[in-house]
Amino acid sequence: MSTALITLAVIAGIIIILVLYCIGIYNHLIELKNRFVNAFSQIDVQLQRRYDLIPNLVETAKGYMKYEQQTLTQIIEARNQAKTAATQTAAKPDDPEAMKKLISAESTLTSSMGQFFALAENYPDLKANQTMQQLMEELTSTENKVSFARQSFNDAVMIYNTYRAQFPNVIFAGMFAFGPATHFEISKPEAKEPVKVSFT
Repeated sequence: MSTALITLAVIAGIIIILVLYCIGIYNHLIELKNRFVNAFSQIDVQLQRRYDLIPNLVETAKGYMKYEQQTLTQIIEARNQAKTAATQTAAKPDDPEAMKKLISAESTLTSSMGQFFALAENYPDLKANQTMQQLMEELTSTENKVSFARQSFNDAVMIYNTYRAQFPNVIFAGMFAFGPATHFEISKPEAKEPVKVSFT
């Protein structure tokens, strides 16, 4: 076999190895992206459940909290903004701007809910209402599920971002338009506190 053929075979072998390596990186980026997208869908399910509970909670409280209508209106407005932001983020969980809007909307909603629960403490009849107690239990359960789903999402994002940032993966990530993903973290320190939902 001539030297030229050996050289061509070696070059062809190197090219094939590089192509297979690129395909491997691309496929792993796709796999990791799909994991965090799926993890966000789990958050979205729980957020939608919470968004469905809040109007029932407000409706139940209306009869008792007649002088707190502004607070109740703020909760519904915050809930609607958060629901819109969640829908937009669910369509594209890897969009940093959509995630920032969701984080901001969720922080506002959590703050509004915190004000509501603080005011509700002043209404013993409301605290004793069976429908209210049931809604509070469902909300507590949903909040816990949101926390677990958010942790799972953030773990998946960290794994994706770490793999994406490693060399030479970062070169191929840029070529294939795999941008960094954003963690779902509540931006306001007071909003990181769990929502107080005890009505006992």
